[in-house]
Amino acid sequence: MFATPLGDDGAELCPLQPWQAAEFLAHVDRGREFIGRFNGLPDVVTDLSSSRAFLEAYARKEAADAGLIRAIRLDGTLVGAVILRRLDVPQGTAEAGCWLEPAAVGRGLVTRAARLLIDWAIRTRGVHRVEWWVSAGNAPSIAVARRLGMRREAVLRESHLYRGERHDEEIWSVLAPEWTPVPGTPAA
Repeated sequence: MFATPLGDDGAELCPLQPWQAAEFLAHVDRGREFIGRFNGLPDVVTDLSSSRAFLEAYARKEAADAGLIRAIRLDGTLVGAVILRRLDVPQGTAEAGCWLEPAAVGRGLVTRAARLLIDWAIRTRGVHRVEWWVSAGNAPSIAVARRLGMRREAVLRESHLYRGERHDEEIWSVLAPEWTPVPGTPAA
């Protein structure tokens, strides 16, 4: 219910709510090691309580018009998500992010889902600038940023301490005038 198709392969973009915490935890568990290579989600979502708390935090963000989370489903199974970690409509800025479990990799799901999310942020919410922060070692996520038409603006050298190691972070972005709208979606 309330799903947006991502193509003709059974992939959909759907709401992800706190009542789905058990399913979300099972998803994180399936991809814990893979997702955790560059994303701290598996360190935060460790049990049912923390899974619910994570989804409740995004529900509060969405209610406050400050962020959101959407599930990526493949044939009905939760396999990943796209998020707006930050959404500041008055300033016209947002930061998008994503993750997938290993079984869903290589199908273009993140690119398709992120394209819809960014399109919504720009065309419906009036966001002027969408950022994509990524570990410099995360080649698949950098490839998504490129496919989305983003430009790399900066490398923050050793700026992110993650699991005891310092990582370079890249900041990619796209501006509203540069954005290519998703065909078939209504303009704001």
